[in-house]
Amino acid sequence: MIRLSVVIITFNEEKNIERCIRSVEGIADEIVVVDSFSTDSTEAICNRLGATFIQHPFEGYIEQKNFALQQAGCEYIFSLDADEELSEELKASVLEAKSNGKHECYSMNRLANYCGHWIRHGSWYPDKKTRLFKKGRGNWGGKNPHDKYLPENPGDAGFLKGDILHYSYDTIEEHIAQVNRFSTIGAKSACDAGRHSGILKILFKPLFKFIRDYFFRFGFLDGYYGLVVCCISTHETFLKYVKLRELNRSGE
Repeated sequence: MIRLSVVIITFNEEKNIERCIRSVEGIADEIVVVDSFSTDSTEAICNRLGATFIQHPFEGYIEQKNFALQQAGCEYIFSLDADEELSEELKASVLEAKSNGKHECYSMNRLANYCGHWIRHGSWYPDKKTRLFKKGRGNWGGKNPHDKYLPENPGDAGFLKGDILHYSYDTIEEHIAQVNRFSTIGAKSACDAGRHSGILKILFKPLFKFIRDYFFRFGFLDGYYGLVVCCISTHETFLKYVKLRELNRSGE
């Protein structure tokens, strides 16, 4: 059976980290937490649960996750965020993958819990993620804050049944605050990549996103919270392109 490292990045995650770590007990041969200098009890909880705790300055989600990969000591790595846990079905699938190691990487769906409700439609589900992979055969890429694992050989991939359970936001206020932060990071990343924004993008990119997610991806089936998620996600797109236009105009 192959050996598996579970790596988790954290910052002030005392609310989530114990649930996350306990969800991989029985499948992880080691648990490595890379923390960006939390000021709460995250470190104490990780130490109590037997995780290897490493502190490293945060330079970006992609950069932090790539650093975490380098700290893993096993042949395969499962990357988790602190506000995630594995469903029982996914744990069984991971154990099966450990017993054969057929593929270089594996993907699975992620199911979000929003204000106590599971969101099963729109752009939030199935939110397919590549999270289990062979060490040294890929890296995290994408554009901050939306990281994506990029395997060297994407053709050698398997799919695991079960879901990563993502406890996204307890309140709508948390979501709005995160949208403001993520739209700033996204606009900066886009500007650094030489992208530009104008009035047409500001008008039509958010409109397209809402119509696609709410109607064509059946976000309306999630009821009130499906509408809330689609509206706030649309607002994030609007903010990103407004902020990008401001960066373009200022020459930053």
